[in-house]
Amino acid sequence: MSVQTSSAQVAAANLDSADTSSFNEMNSILSSMKRAHLKSGPADAELRQDRLLRSIRLLKENHVALAQAMSEDFGHRSTYQSMLADIVTSVRALQYAAEHVAEWMTAETIDADQGMQARIQPQPLGVVGVISPWNFPLNLSFGPLAGIFSAGNTVMLKPSELTPKTSELIAELVGRYFDPMEFVVVLGDSKIAAQFSSLPFDHLLFTGSTAVGKKVMRAASENLVPVTLELGGKSPVVIAPDADLSTAMTRTLAIKAFNAGQICLSPDYVLLPQGKEESLIDAAQQAIRHSFPTMQANPDYTSIVNERHYQRLIDLLDDAQRKGARVISLAPAGEVAFDQSSRKIAPHLVLDVTDEMAIMQEEIFGPLLPVKTYHELGDAIDYINQHPRPLAAYYFGESQTQQAQFASQTTSGGLVINDVMTHVTIEELPFGGVGASGIGAYHGIHGFRRFTHAKPIVIQSKEGASSQRIRAPYADKMAQLEAFLSQ
Repeated sequence: MSVQTSSAQVAAANLDSADTSSFNEMNSILSSMKRAHLKSGPADAELRQDRLLRSIRLLKENHVALAQAMSEDFGHRSTYQSMLADIVTSVRALQYAAEHVAEWMTAETIDADQGMQARIQPQPLGVVGVISPWNFPLNLSFGPLAGIFSAGNTVMLKPSELTPKTSELIAELVGRYFDPMEFVVVLGDSKIAAQFSSLPFDHLLFTGSTAVGKKVMRAASENLVPVTLELGGKSPVVIAPDADLSTAMTRTLAIKAFNAGQICLSPDYVLLPQGKEESLIDAAQQAIRHSFPTMQANPDYTSIVNERHYQRLIDLLDDAQRKGARVISLAPAGEVAFDQSSRKIAPHLVLDVTDEMAIMQEEIFGPLLPVKTYHELGDAIDYINQHPRPLAAYYFGESQTQQAQFASQTTSGGLVINDVMTHVTIEELPFGGVGASGIGAYHGIHGFRRFTHAKPIVIQSKEGASSQRIRAPYADKMAQLEAFLSQ
């Protein structure tokens, strides 16, 4: 384990993952941060803005090094994708919070009867723990800071061990831009992450798989730590009978190819009207041909993050094919469908899928797109409702009646009509899951509220009229109750 402990360096302490001293060290740091938070009192708007603006400076002033670190961790990662999804998106979220934090902090006055004064005072929670994943190592580390810092909290971050160069650079940079009582980075493997999740934070945010999310929630519950879980699941794309297939596949595959589909919001399967399979294949081939005339040597196309995840995706394809699926590679003409040395896998369509196939049971997290057909739109809705609630659902079709039907009859973390993943770019919207895809939401004011305690404050009137009704004797008050109940 490694912990950033000064304003200029990362500590050299490397402890065995199984050693309880790593937990004790993290717990000691957390205790120090809690004491510092209480001693300094609630951060004012100026300090909150300063922390947000320092986060922005960190990203802007080091964007080249950060993009290079991410590419090295992936084997190859599109620089444009890193700049857009990890750096620019995070900067915009932080800027939005910096512009609005003073407004969000304002207490809300409540109308109260009998001379009382009442208000809701937003209060910082304290120290928030963040466990971020590897697929967007900056976005999912710094994006949540918009809510955490605007709410007046400090933070401990455990970035992913699967992107070690990026995580080490984050720790180094945080040490330069922040005091250790404001922002601490903990480095280490999955065992360190498990210990981290059992610390007595004032709130814990985890982004990752549903399976690990259950473990995180179980560990946090031992200290009654409230959690925000941003999980995944199998986000469906429903193509209605009246949808334009070319538009649907262009927009779906744009996200399936972005970061090579290694996105929690990536489309995980398509529900298609029966009889349109060949038209869908043609539309998909045209969409990929237009965007990626080459792939293996194309700097715009990203590798799978490591060998284990690469082999897992190849195994999903093999399992589906063995069980009767029709697998269609969308690799450019003359190129291989996948290459172990580059860890680049071209987008694939997988047709004739059944629920017995692993590709329809697991979150894919890669450029593979199963296609399942349906008779009536109601059948597609029923299929979605028979499975765990997804992080997002995507619907392509022009009928407003059917759009409304789909929106009202399915439950998902978010819904996008005639596009894919667009909702995550709108800072004013809450981002989060529901059911198996997550607990809680953030972004914009929703992040501020998520990491804030809405504290009710009441000032009793001098006369104390409202409290008279609970004071004995009660005989002369009974008539008033009976009159109220008889209305």
